[in-house]
Amino acid sequence: MELVVFDLDGTLLDSRSSISPYTRDTLRLLAENGIAYTVATGRTLHAARDILQGHGFTLPQVFKNGAVIWCPRAEDYSHTTFLTQGEIEHVLTAVMAQDVTPFIFTLAPGNYHAIYHTPLRNDVERRLAEEFKKRSEVDVLAVEKMPADADITNVSALGKPEAIAAVARMVEDEASLVAYSGDALEGSALKWIDIHHIDASKGNAVTRLKEDLGISRVLCFGDSDNDLSMFALADECYAPENAKDYVKDVATEVIGHHDEDGIARFLRRRFGLPAA
Repeated sequence: MELVVFDLDGTLLDSRSSISPYTRDTLRLLAENGIAYTVATGRTLHAARDILQGHGFTLPQVFKNGAVIWCPRAEDYSHTTFLTQGEIEHVLTAVMAQDVTPFIFTLAPGNYHAIYHTPLRNDVERRLAEEFKKRSEVDVLAVEKMPADADITNVSALGKPEAIAAVARMVEDEASLVAYSGDALEGSALKWIDIHHIDASKGNAVTRLKEDLGISRVLCFGDSDNDLSMFALADECYAPENAKDYVKDVATEVIGHHDEDGIARFLRRRFGLPAA
């Protein structure tokens, strides 16, 4: 059994963060032909749920870069990888030392998701908090309200490039942590960083899916550094034209742009599906 694994932003989704009509029809054709597929994304379940709804995503799904695996049929998480208390302290110290506000993503009993933050320092962070609330459809609250039994999947922050680079250097000192960063949508003068436990990777999560589902081969699609771990284990790995250069360098093949249905058009050729 082959499994197709999609990254979402910059890959399966277009620049409007949507599944285009052509890609929607391609997913339908995959399902009708018994071709298994799922997602491995940096998004939370809540930030991806509406996008995936109605497009045949029935298999377990990887969220938060591998920190959690969600099983739609059971409506529960099958695997979770959280930060330890010591790692959390290290991350918060690193972020706050640069006068940047940490956004702490949590999962509490009853599958209650929330995002907590220390006092917001500027209009950019306030807009980011509002965006998290709108996009993730979860509570975004002051850190004082975080319950003691909440587990932490990751910590994110947004700031000036030099501040984010300093955070990344501090995190590198902790062997059990991994950080992803990139240019911020909020402006070219800003960068974001997302910090996880080292075991919370897309690669580790897809490995678990292989074991749980009895998968023999994996085909994956991605565009950024958080996709490299699943590229490393995949039998075939494909990067859209818009991917980072270092991702394209290790891909089996570079295919079409995400804004031109590049993944969908490739899949129709790969599996002999109707082109139109």
